[in-house]
Amino acid sequence: MNAWAPTRDDVERARATIGDRLRETPLLPSRTLRALLKCELFQRTGSFKVRGALNKLASLTTDEREAGVIAISAGNHAQAVAYAAAAEGVDALVVMWEGASQQKVEATRGYGAAVDLHARDPAEAFERLRALQQETGRTLVHPFDDPLVVAGAGTVGLEIAEQAPDAEAVVVPVGGGGLLAGIQAAIGDRVRVVAVEPETSNAFGAAVARGKPTPVAPRSVADGLNAPFAGRLALELAGGLDRVLVTDDEIEHAFRLLYERAKLAVEPAGAAATAAWVAGKIDAVNPVLVVSGGNVARSTAAAILARP
Repeated sequence: MNAWAPTRDDVERARATIGDRLRETPLLPSRTLRALLKCELFQRTGSFKVRGALNKLASLTTDEREAGVIAISAGNHAQAVAYAAAAEGVDALVVMWEGASQQKVEATRGYGAAVDLHARDPAEAFERLRALQQETGRTLVHPFDDPLVVAGAGTVGLEIAEQAPDAEAVVVPVGGGGLLAGIQAAIGDRVRVVAVEPETSNAFGAAVARGKPTPVAPRSVADGLNAPFAGRLALELAGGLDRVLVTDDEIEHAFRLLYERAKLAVEPAGAAATAAWVAGKIDAVNPVLVVSGGNVARSTAAAILARP
């Protein structure tokens, strides 16, 4: 993997590369929340992840296309890579793990990728990934620590800057940190970007504290943020940003608010930014809250909605 950190110019190039294959997602005002909602749950495959996957796949050489790609994911990146690979005519293998959302596994297969489920947890899945990559010679499409993936994710920021030029803050959910790094690269010089992590899944905070990517044991209800470590690019580009922690109860409360009042069928990870805002942990006027995805199992959604 190349070691360079993407800039705004790289994000602009990513937008040109992606072209009109993806939609510009809406920025919706919420009177209830007194905030703007950047609705990435309406993006193809149900999350922002497809932006980075398409940008990365477009960069492959002829030999890399013939060898195929490999990825690792709890679900959203898996679906994004499967979709992008199908669009580019490239074979894809995705490493997931026991306990991954069955809905996300099935969706990944539905887009045409093969899924490997031999790992027991995220940490073991990364070991499995390394072994399979060496064995197959496939090109890795990293979920959050590849500069082309990060640049693609940053196109969310370009849209926000155009849709809400007077926004005081952009609040971003963080797992491995690819979306945060991309948005910071795109617009961090003109708007305050705030990182939000679950208390029980704080890989980014651990990386900032130690000054390097640091393994954690994530266990949040927001499975899309359960990265076993945060990326070097997130640390380099966004390590100095304001950071907020939210509890799973706060995430579930925001999930219900978004479902009932904003009529958005989000996933828990997509409710994290809203959770920080609703809990009064962010000082801003009319902020943009990034609703990063909407891929949630019916059983998970039903259980959260049933709780008071």
